[in-house]
Amino acid sequence: MATYNLTTPLTDEDIVQLKAGDVVNLTGTIYTARDAAHKKLIEALDKGETLPFELEGSVIYYVGPAPAPPGCAIGSAGPTTSGRMDVYAPRLHSLGVKASIGKGKRTQEVRDAMVQYKGVYFGATGGAGALLSQRITESEVIAYDELGPEAIRKLTVKDFPLLVVNDAHGAEQYATPNYEL
Repeated sequence: MATYNLTTPLTDEDIVQLKAGDVVNLTGTIYTARDAAHKKLIEALDKGETLPFELEGSVIYYVGPAPAPPGCAIGSAGPTTSGRMDVYAPRLHSLGVKASIGKGKRTQEVRDAMVQYKGVYFGATGGAGALLSQRITESEVIAYDELGPEAIRKLTVKDFPLLVVNDAHGAEQYATPNYEL
């Protein structure tokens, strides 16, 4: 297990060095999207429309954050279950998405797409949304405002703590836990 400090957008070189079980402190811009936003993204792609953010090198966080308290960039921002996005994830990886952040296992189709297109799946600590929100310095709704908490947001993060669950080599942390923590 190694620890990496990475900055978005992510590159193939960033991704291929990572192994399941590694820790990543992520800094830069990430985008939020849950199932309703993913459906809208895919519909836009099917219509040939421009997407609200550049997919190449991007990181998508599966989160529907709480409203921001006074003086904060965002409210509680814990990960949601990733499986609901699995129907959309392979296509997004094929178009340049390098990583997703969530909780729970991914399907074989998503894991295969990560190997084929050099992507990773990061786990964020479920139940720690208030703590994770402290690593988010800016939040701006950039698309689908009508979806409320599920709107797409552009987040700026600093040292956002993540665990590599699935790597670009086909390994899965959940299948081979590292007990030497």
